[in-house]
Amino acid sequence: MARLIVTIDGPAASGKSTVARLLAEKLNATFLDTGAMYRAATVAVMRAGVDLTSGHQVLEVLNNTQFEFISSKNNMLVSIDGIDVTDQIRDPRITANAHYIAANAPARRILVEMQRRFAEAHGRIVTEGRDQGTVAFPRANVKFYLTANLDERAKRRQAEMKTRGHEQTIEQICSAIEKRDKTDRERSAGPLKPADDAVTIDTTDLTPEQVVEKMLAYVKDKCSAKQ
Repeated sequence: MARLIVTIDGPAASGKSTVARLLAEKLNATFLDTGAMYRAATVAVMRAGVDLTSGHQVLEVLNNTQFEFISSKNNMLVSIDGIDVTDQIRDPRITANAHYIAANAPARRILVEMQRRFAEAHGRIVTEGRDQGTVAFPRANVKFYLTANLDERAKRRQAEMKTRGHEQTIEQICSAIEKRDKTDRERSAGPLKPADDAVTIDTTDLTPEQVVEKMLAYVKDKCSAKQ
């Protein structure tokens, strides 16, 4: 089976993870949840009790930690030094602190290398994140960039949090998303932006299935054109 890399970038709660899972299934590919990798790194650093803003200490933890990422149908299974942390990485405290790892250029290089090894091992992947089409996989077969308005993104994040037993107001979530967007756009390492050759899709008024339908048509058209 031919190798395939499809990247999906975009801001928080734009629908990346949901459609990436669905698209991967349609393409008989493996879903790579890069957010799970950054959260896992955050868990490891917080467990070690080191300063999240200390580049040296963060790198020391990452270089001495064994991470394992296994893609299942509905989730990315994550373990740290043999301990399952799949549920723990979704804790709001972990999400709130993940930006420290994301803004750490050396740490990002470690994680990008993990992502590339994952792709090499699986052959066909659909990967989502902030810099997948610009940094991690600049030669990907197809690149997408998802957007959605802030209110819709906040509603999605709130619904996701409720399923995990966490409650926050729309106002709190909007504030957190705006702060994360600013950090993602302004950081020097892997800033949030669409790749020059990415297809942009506004998901505000679309269901995940409608987004996937658009993506699938584009992937098939572009890949068949190269054959």
